[in-house]
Amino acid sequence: MATEPSIAEGGMRIEGVGIRFKRNRQSRRNFKDLFAGRDRRSRPGEFWALQDVSFTVHPGEAIGVVGRNGQGKSTLLKLVAQVMFPDVGEVYVVGGVAPLIEITGGFVNDLTVRDNVYLTAGLHGMTRREIDEAFDEIIAFAEIADFVDTPYKHLSSGMKVRIAFSVISRLEEPILLVDEVLAVGDKGFREKCFTRIDELLAGGRTLFLVSHSERDLLRFCTRGLYLDRGKLVLDGPIQDVIDRYNADTA
Repeated sequence: MATEPSIAEGGMRIEGVGIRFKRNRQSRRNFKDLFAGRDRRSRPGEFWALQDVSFTVHPGEAIGVVGRNGQGKSTLLKLVAQVMFPDVGEVYVVGGVAPLIEITGGFVNDLTVRDNVYLTAGLHGMTRREIDEAFDEIIAFAEIADFVDTPYKHLSSGMKVRIAFSVISRLEEPILLVDEVLAVGDKGFREKCFTRIDELLAGGRTLFLVSHSERDLLRFCTRGLYLDRGKLVLDGPIQDVIDRYNADTA
């Protein structure tokens, strides 16, 4: 991930980004591919998950990423989070990213909830003292005080969402990525999370939200990105993007 000095903290610029995946996991690139340029044409069995995607994000924007399953939405968030790197193009991000894009990301099944909080928060840059000070609030928000010393693998899916969101939402990073995971939680906790997102947005955070819920998209987002077959079809007001998506999928 590159850093573009002209972009303020919490902003980003995506320039001509493309990334290839293999359809067949058994396929292998040959020795020549190690020396091939980044613009090499796709081989049989490869496809573009994203292709020629460009846009700029200003600090404090709340953006909803819209599209059918398998159209590149989650891949885009992973590029922003530096979980993946593009084959072509550049991703410029200024400021840290708090990613809630995979429930199990960063959590270790055999460690307790307590140990996982310290591990995950520490990996995201919080000091031990900061975690000590925030620990009780993290557990209270997640509503799992009775399971602090329980191995993470024994938690229900809903509990895993609670502790993951509670930890990630405590980070001071200027950019928050949320990818569908809140759909797993119960209604009461989802509303609690949404209130927390409102607070983060009020504090000037930048939000990327992937969701199939029009209600959630309209609640948080003012701008939308519509991806189809790995390409950016529309970048505009969130209602316009939702209307276009609905028209295309009717």
